[in-house]
Amino acid sequence: MTRPMPSRDEAPRTTPSLRLIGALAVAVLVLAVLGYWQTGSPSLARSGLDGSGAPAAAAPAAPGASGASPMEQIAAMVDQLAERMKQQPDDAKGWTMLARSYTVLGRFGDALPAYRRAIELVPDNASLLADYADAVAATKGGANNPESESLVERALRLEPRHIKALALAGTIAYDRGDFAGAIARWQKIVDQVPAESELAQRVQASIAEARDHIGGATALAQAPSARAAGASSPAAVGKVSGTVTLAPALRAQVAPDDTVFVFARPVGGRMPLAVRRAKVADLPLTFTLDDSMAMAPGMTISSAKQLTVSARISKSGNALPQPGDLAGESVAVAPGASGIAVEIGSVLAKP
Repeated sequence: MTRPMPSRDEAPRTTPSLRLIGALAVAVLVLAVLGYWQTGSPSLARSGLDGSGAPAAAAPAAPGASGASPMEQIAAMVDQLAERMKQQPDDAKGWTMLARSYTVLGRFGDALPAYRRAIELVPDNASLLADYADAVAATKGGANNPESESLVERALRLEPRHIKALALAGTIAYDRGDFAGAIARWQKIVDQVPAESELAQRVQASIAEARDHIGGATALAQAPSARAAGASSPAAVGKVSGTVTLAPALRAQVAPDDTVFVFARPVGGRMPLAVRRAKVADLPLTFTLDDSMAMAPGMTISSAKQLTVSARISKSGNALPQPGDLAGESVAVAPGASGIAVEIGSVLAKP
């Protein structure tokens, strides 16, 4: 049953505006569903789950005033909520929405203290713990780090069948080479979601990939002569490397601290397979993208037949492309390719 929204005059002064939080909830879902597939932002959509640990649902269009773009509306709402939280430090719902908004916008550094405060207020919330672990993973280049692991373990102690926590736990095990452990955790997801769902199919693909690694490791152990002969290993196929440069004509348009996103996508697809974040000061940038940077179980570089590597410079550091961002893309390559050249040489126009 939906409660009626209070008017501006009726809104309680002790908590952030329900209207603002409600609008942000819709906007965040829109970004999670649409923005991620376009840009590769490592957000909640990375695992195909919403904050409750359930498969994410499609979202309605974001509300907003006429004349402002959806991104401007969302950014304004997030800024309003951040200001409100300075005056309302004990509102767990507000901190939770602020943290998740920052996460979807790719502002992970801002999201972490918001998640931390929300968990101080609600320490036994498995979904919050899993979301916090995911945001930490985004700042550290992967979930295989002590802080994310500790948060995931806390979530699973509270809810042993929590889907997102299990997904992260499986990813941590996979990244460590514990493929049997990854399979065990991911199988618990398959056991509780509809077999025909997209989530189940993705997890099944990840389980199959982990089993392939187990089989591949056994085969390599039984054939040392093949390694001596220089046979390609699964690790070599599961990565691409090269260099990102900036066209000389565009150098005057950027600053050293501007953010550089480098990401791989399958040819004909929009979902990123791996993402790296750097600064303009790092250019020319020698990069390696590999399967450990996978944005979703089963969606890895080694799973693609062909892919492209793109780079984009964002002055705002926003994961979503903005007019005026600078961009470039490589030619199509196969997994395992090296020496890939990406020149950032074009300016994104207004839509």
